[in-house]
Amino acid sequence: MHFLNSLKVITKNYRLKEIELSDLKYIHKGLSNPDITKYYDVHFCTLKETEEQMEWYNNLKKEGTGIWWGIYDNQNHHFCGAGGFNNLDKQHKKAEIGLWLLKEYWGKEILKEIMPKLFNYGFTQLNLNRIEGFVVSENSKCKSALKKINFKYEGTMREYEIKNGKKINVDIYSILKSEWAKQKTLYN
Repeated sequence: MHFLNSLKVITKNYRLKEIELSDLKYIHKGLSNPDITKYYDVHFCTLKETEEQMEWYNNLKKEGTGIWWGIYDNQNHHFCGAGGFNNLDKQHKKAEIGLWLLKEYWGKEILKEIMPKLFNYGFTQLNLNRIEGFVVSENSKCKSALKKINFKYEGTMREYEIKNGKKINVDIYSILKSEWAKQKTLYN
């Protein structure tokens, strides 16, 4: 099922390229760093373990349940991180958005530049009505970043996950197509 078209986007400072197997070392660099994966469900110590994540990216596209891209800077073509959609539900026209950055790219407003392009893809190409973001309640940096790009806080799912034996609360945020349409000009 190949209804997901690759996104070809070049912004002022970044470009997005669909993740492929050759990106393994970049994905490992990010998802083996405990500072990056602190609030995530995945962490990989070896390149071999990271192949599981590469298979996950591949299956998203193959099954039509999502698509992820690598984020590269335009100046020197360095890999900065990854972002995309998963848990795509065509019936209810919604998907979960995710993004992670290598630590050296934190605080550089990449989210502000990349997310509008992902929103546009989600609302126009995937015909979504709702884009959701699930954030561990303790992850204040991510929650702050979502608010800056006009995601609305909807509530907290108490003890929603268990990680390393610890019960974790997860906050849910969303942006609707109608909200995006009203504020789209703010990002162009």
